[in-house]
Amino acid sequence: MAHFFITASSRVGCVRANNEDMLMLDHEFLRDAVDSKTIDLTSTDRMLLALADGMGGHKCGEVASSEVLHSLRYFFCDLPSNLSSEDFCDNIRKWLMSISLEINSRGLANPAYSDMGTTLVALAYLGGEFFWMNCGDSRFYRLHKGELKQLTTDHSLSQVLGLKEHSSQIVNCIGGGCKDCYIDIEKCTDQIEPGDVLLICSDGLTDMVSDDIICQRLMDGCDAEKLCQMAEDAGGYDNVSVIVVHVED
Repeated sequence: MAHFFITASSRVGCVRANNEDMLMLDHEFLRDAVDSKTIDLTSTDRMLLALADGMGGHKCGEVASSEVLHSLRYFFCDLPSNLSSEDFCDNIRKWLMSISLEINSRGLANPAYSDMGTTLVALAYLGGEFFWMNCGDSRFYRLHKGELKQLTTDHSLSQVLGLKEHSSQIVNCIGGGCKDCYIDIEKCTDQIEPGDVLLICSDGLTDMVSDDIICQRLMDGCDAEKLCQMAEDAGGYDNVSVIVVHVED
């Protein structure tokens, strides 16, 4: 059995007029809210933690992030529990193409939703296996024995060009006019151990606070709300959303 203690927080930040981020803690959806919960997992359970960072302006981004997370929730709940790892990944990729087409179609049908889109990063548990998935530049980290490592790769212009500084310009997302979107997905059961801390976050955190400082604060027991506050204290130029997962015996 895996025992998770989870904290989550999503804030508008200090500059933006509205919050286009959204979090999902299994069956709960959070925006401009704080939550915490404990989850015990056996091999027959399923769990989904996810973050979507919307884009598009005029509140379109918050529509995209909400629609994608709700769609993913329904899709995930309907999946058979006995899927192989390969079939699970294939199903998620098919879902991604379907929801991206749907988001883009809404933009074509209604100018108010033109070019709206969202990133997605998530941790899923199904059939006794953990998987992380990523589309865009939101991130999934693992803190293990004092070392914080980003497991996802940013789908950003800076990553493509090999630049050290992060660029907010992304090259892959759900919707946003992106016709050839893709998702990185990987089984990570062997990378999750008791004592680890897992971090899911939008770039509103990592653009404001360095990985070294995040690592130290997580080792000190910092929760999601405190990490969001640190981003705002540093300027809070963007919406900031964070999920922190403590893996316990």
